[in-house]
Amino acid sequence: MNIAVLIRQVPDLIEPLEIDASGTALDLASASFIVNESDDHALEQAILMKEAGGATVHVVALDFGDVDNTLYTAAAKGADRIFKVPLDADCPPPPRAAAGLYAQAVKPLGADLVLVGVQAHDELDGGVAPFLAAALGLPYLGVVRGVKAGPEQGIVAACKEFPGAVMARMKVKLPAVLGILGAEQPPRYVPVSRIRAAMKTTQFEEQAVGKLETCPTISVCRLYPPASGSRAQMLAGSASEVAARIADILTEKGLVK
Repeated sequence: MNIAVLIRQVPDLIEPLEIDASGTALDLASASFIVNESDDHALEQAILMKEAGGATVHVVALDFGDVDNTLYTAAAKGADRIFKVPLDADCPPPPRAAAGLYAQAVKPLGADLVLVGVQAHDELDGGVAPFLAAALGLPYLGVVRGVKAGPEQGIVAACKEFPGAVMARMKVKLPAVLGILGAEQPPRYVPVSRIRAAMKTTQFEEQAVGKLETCPTISVCRLYPPASGSRAQMLAGSASEVAARIADILTEKGLVK
């Protein structure tokens, strides 16, 4: 089985984020980047399937942010081929345009299964995964937690999560695109020594694509930093005194009678 995995870079939320001069976008020049969490789970799921059944794992990423370190880590985890898509831009494209670029890069790989994180925290609508499926002309199943080889050739079994933590086990006919929420196990830790070894042996393959079509589906009018709150009340005293004061506050607010 050939598996293609999309890897995206997103701003690190631990670092303070700044708004640029336009007031409608983040100042990415001052941001630090990390791998998108659900994409990391998609890669882990692909590696698990490779270990279970001998799949070939292709990783595809836009050449943006601190992507090289992320791709070397993917190679150290067990990815077989790494593809970088050239991106001549200061910021990642909007979801529909990004999906078009990824589709151009994925099509020549002849992937049976395409795994991509179902959401990125710098997207407003989580559209990349379904847009990619539409661009590839493939069926799509999202919010997936765990994928295994199916009972017959050309089928995989995917666990889809519904609201209320209700899980449904579905048979998916290949080829298909799956939006991964979580892998069957947390993404594995890779020692720095293995990443450094991958840096010496891994060759990135550049996947040429056509012109970037910018077609945003959502326009941002204005970004604002979070407003500082002024209602916090610090309670002092012993544990019993603090507990009594909390009970009084809840009673005053009408939450406890």
